[in-house]
Amino acid sequence: MKKSVVMALPVIAASALLASCGSNAGSATRDSIRAVGSSTVYPFAKAVAESLARSNPDIKSPIIESTGTGGGMKLFCAGVGAQHPDVANASRRIKKSEFEECQANGVKEIVEIQVGLDGIAFADAKRGQNLKLTPAIIYKALAAKPFGKDQTAKTWKDVDPSLPADPILVYGPPSTSGTRDALKELILEVGCKTDPAMEELKKNDEDEFKKVCTEVRNDGGYVDAGENDNLIVQKIEANPKAIGVFGFSYLEENADKLNGLAMNGVEPTYETISSFSYPGARPLYIYVKKAHLDAIPGLKQYVTEWTKSWGKGGMLAQVGMVVSPDDVLAKNLDNATKFTPMTGDDLK
Repeated sequence: MKKSVVMALPVIAASALLASCGSNAGSATRDSIRAVGSSTVYPFAKAVAESLARSNPDIKSPIIESTGTGGGMKLFCAGVGAQHPDVANASRRIKKSEFEECQANGVKEIVEIQVGLDGIAFADAKRGQNLKLTPAIIYKALAAKPFGKDQTAKTWKDVDPSLPADPILVYGPPSTSGTRDALKELILEVGCKTDPAMEELKKNDEDEFKKVCTEVRNDGGYVDAGENDNLIVQKIEANPKAIGVFGFSYLEENADKLNGLAMNGVEPTYETISSFSYPGARPLYIYVKKAHLDAIPGLKQYVTEWTKSWGKGGMLAQVGMVVSPDDVLAKNLDNATKFTPMTGDDLK
């Protein structure tokens, strides 16, 4: 009986703290951390959560949900209080519009922490065709209206004569995924800009440029496979003429089944992503509500667990995360220690 009273004290304290966070906070609380967001960051967040639970038996294991970066940001920015997540995992940086939505809903102080690097990997099965890709080839194959014209390419050969006459079939992330956002920014836009007219379009009409350069075809050439990257792995393993798009960690985890496809002649590897020589390299983030740090039991320790795990030879590198450069690690260790809120001034 005595033990249950002691265990209840943090919950009562958390309730009082969250109730003081604003009108959105409410009076409810919880005794476990809740993180939502990127399917790419999900396995790393799970690993950190499990490590925290092992080393701190008094802290309840965090609840990690794979909702996609966009879906996670929506949940995260909905308000402050126990009914809202404490952490958003993201495979791209928070957007200006998302930051403004957070601010409007009372989520005023957000701590941004870059936890590592990843790459958007293109892969096929071991018995696949090992296509040689470029951003321009991917754009012409997947765009709804390549360079503003109707999409007529049915086979890879239609896109580039050096490629086989096999149907274009790419399994990839949905629109709510940070991987999809990174695909647009790092690959599709780059491919689109190979036409000088598109650069001119960007200057004159940013919205039309985004539409022409980043909208993906919906006629079956590109298949939205949902937030489960393991499903994409299964789909392309079953079909040697299909290509999958997902985070590098899934390629590395399934290296016995899949081939990573070169982009601009550069293969997706730990080394090419860490040096940013691979075109699809990208940073990974977690976003933390400062208002929840003292209110949710174990949240500070959870953030600290990330910093213990993200270095060279650390636990996250062992499960497939690419380690950030030393200066980036140092800057983000400072963010994760001082919990300095971001200003949002440089967001897009």
